[in-house]
Amino acid sequence: MSYETIEVEAAEGFAVVTLNRPDKLNSFNETMHAELRRALDRAAADSAVRALLLTGSGRGFCAGQDLGDRNMSADAEMDLGQTIDTLYNPLVRQIRALEKPVICAVNGVAAGAGANIALSCDIVLAARSAKFIQAFCKIGLVPDSGGTYSLPRLVGEARAKGLALLGRPLSAEQAAAWGLIWEVHDDAALMPAARELAAHLATQPTRGLALIKQALQASSQNSLDQQLDLERDLQRIAGRSEDYREGVAAFLEKRQADFKGR
Repeated sequence: MSYETIEVEAAEGFAVVTLNRPDKLNSFNETMHAELRRALDRAAADSAVRALLLTGSGRGFCAGQDLGDRNMSADAEMDLGQTIDTLYNPLVRQIRALEKPVICAVNGVAAGAGANIALSCDIVLAARSAKFIQAFCKIGLVPDSGGTYSLPRLVGEARAKGLALLGRPLSAEQAAAWGLIWEVHDDAALMPAARELAAHLATQPTRGLALIKQALQASSQNSLDQQLDLERDLQRIAGRSEDYREGVAAFLEKRQADFKGR
C-alpha cells in the first residue's frame, strides 16, 4: 500500500512507521491522520507484526498540528474540539489500545500534539538532540492528545504545570531524568537501538505484553482492590496462553523460549 505522508516498512517481526513530511517537521494534516490510523489498523490485524516502531523523517519527530493546513483568519471561529474529537483523540486511543508494544523513537523536536502522541506510546527513546515542547500555551491553547493526562502522571503536577504553562523546551536528557521517557541515545545510535528493541519485543510473548499494557494503563483509575481483581482476571487469560506453556517448558528444560505471540 502506498502512502503520501508516512512510510511503512515491514521488518522481521515488527513494523516501522515513519512520519514523512520533513519539510513541515512532520506536522499533522488530515491525510497524515488518516494514513497513520490505517497503518495502525493494518499492524493490529497482521499476526506477523508483533511490535510497532514509530519515528519521524528529517530533523524532527513531529511539530504537532500543521497550522497552515487550516483555513484561518483573524475573524474566523474554529471548532478545535471537533478536530480533537475526530482526529487526535481516536489516534491516541488507537495507540494505547494496540495489543502490541509501540515504541517511539523521537529523532528531533516533538512539539505540541507531536510530543503527546509520542508519550502515548509504550516505550519512548529519544535522540540526544531531541526536545519535548508543550507549545500550546504559545498560541493560547490547552495541551491535547492526552497531554494533561500523561504529564502529571509521568512527572508530577508541579513539573507538568511548568511544562504546560511556560512551553519551554525540555531536553531529552532532562526528560529521561524526570521519568518522561525511557532512554536517551546519541543521535546516530537512536534508530539502531530502537530497531533492536523492536526486534527483541517481537520475539516475546505478545499476548502477555498486551495484558501487561492493559493492566498498567488501568491502574491510575483503579483502587487497589479493583487493580488486584484486574490482575487476577488478566492472569487467568495469560495462564491459558500458548506462550505461557512454552515459557514454563523452556524454563524447566533450560532452553531459550520460542514464543509465538499466542
